[in-house]
Amino acid sequence: MAGDLNVVAMVGRLTRDSELRMTQSGNGILRFSIAVNRRKRTADGNWEDEANFFDCSLFGKSAQTMANYLKKGRQVAIQGELRQDRWNGQDGQTRNRVEIAVNSLQLVGSGRQDGGAPAQGDSGAQDYPQRPYTMQQPGAPVAPAQPQPQMAPGVEQFDDDDIPF
Repeated sequence: MAGDLNVVAMVGRLTRDSELRMTQSGNGILRFSIAVNRRKRTADGNWEDEANFFDCSLFGKSAQTMANYLKKGRQVAIQGELRQDRWNGQDGQTRNRVEIAVNSLQLVGSGRQDGGAPAQGDSGAQDYPQRPYTMQQPGAPVAPAQPQPQMAPGVEQFDDDDIPF
């Protein structure tokens, strides 16, 4: 059906170092998992964060390139599609798994989970590129580049339409 849509976009942190595997034909498959927090209201009316975990795969030359950068705690923005794998287990039961097939990936932040300054003796570089790095899979739709607003830390920006009074 031409009207179907399968698009996923998330920003989260890697829960473990990525794992690169190579196919016999020399193509890379990079597997990683990200955690994304969702804010929800509890029964007593308080707000709490709930972590959700998603398995992701990146393929081809992009996988080989990004393997050095995707380490536990690294924040990434991904865009891709959901894919479901089905197979029969050794016990004869049908198994399935849903993962995100990543079409584009952008490194976000400094790579530090706490966002703090480098520890003494640490250059802070951590082998990460100095600027956000975007990896686009061949054949994936290209989103137009949008300028990122530069704001002072802790400053929020609102349009007149966003203010509820």
